[in-house]
Amino acid sequence: MFQILHLMFKTQYNEQALAVDEIAERIDALGFPAPRTYSEFTELSSIEHNPGHFSAEQMIQHLIEEQEAVVRTARSLFPLIEENKDAPTIDLLTRRMETHEKTAWMLRSLLEKK
Repeated sequence: MFQILHLMFKTQYNEQALAVDEIAERIDALGFPAPRTYSEFTELSSIEHNPGHFSAEQMIQHLIEEQEAVVRTARSLFPLIEENKDAPTIDLLTRRMETHEKTAWMLRSLLEKK
């Protein structure tokens, strides 16, 4: 299972690194200062830092919960964005939600009993 998880997490890491850049560019384009440091991201995050060592199953479950938390946060922003008729940000949020929902689904499939 290690190789499967390693490749999956590497793919997620790379995808999320690109997403952070895209989100920061959108924030800047709207005329607001985007977070630039890890501490700023941590302060703004809806996901708590959970250091420690986990079994593969615990790690997967934790990541599922984090993916779902990101989707809930994105969904909560829609009323404000729609009120401001900000189509590019709606598009960005929709794509992020699709990505995180798909990732959660893929992670859940690893925990399914065959």
